[in-house]
Amino acid sequence: MTQDHDQSARQATNHPVYRPAARHLHWATAAGILVMLPLGFAMTYRGETMDVWDGITNAMFSTHKLLGFLLLWLVAGRLLYRLLKGAPPDEPSLRPWQKHLSHAVHWLLYGLLLVVPLLGWIGISLYPSLTIFGLFDLPALTGPDQPRAERALAVHGLLARVLMVLAALHVAAALQHHFLRRDGVLRRMLPGLKPRG
Repeated sequence: MTQDHDQSARQATNHPVYRPAARHLHWATAAGILVMLPLGFAMTYRGETMDVWDGITNAMFSTHKLLGFLLLWLVAGRLLYRLLKGAPPDEPSLRPWQKHLSHAVHWLLYGLLLVVPLLGWIGISLYPSLTIFGLFDLPALTGPDQPRAERALAVHGLLARVLMVLAALHVAAALQHHFLRRDGVLRRMLPGLKPRG
């Protein structure tokens, strides 16, 4: 059934596309990033810059911690799926340097999507600040050590900014391929779109 669906999708677009599960995992990850990054910057600005520590700030931190924990496992599952199932061939119109750059960006994104939430989890374990909405605690990865927590969370924040820039470039490149180059790069993840003539 899956092979038939993949074959029909390829025929519909005239381009090799990702499997349905890979596309679902991609967009779930994208949605997680779209929520996590602005929330992370907003909560740190409200709490650390404005020094407002109230119920709203605590809820923002709890939401960020919980979503980061879930996103880490989602990305780990997505990476495992990619390693087991592979990916479709590269868009045939790409030049070799574009293919190499695309692969490098994709693997760098995978790395950051694992390292950034993992550092956040380590940081809140060291602090410790593992409570979610006052209802339960996330598992601790290590014992308390506040100086190390501050260093881990500083690196977490720095790499989150790198991730934001890289994700923005990834989106810009996909849109450039779709609207200017008019090739099949974006349609690899959106096989329902009709090929351009």
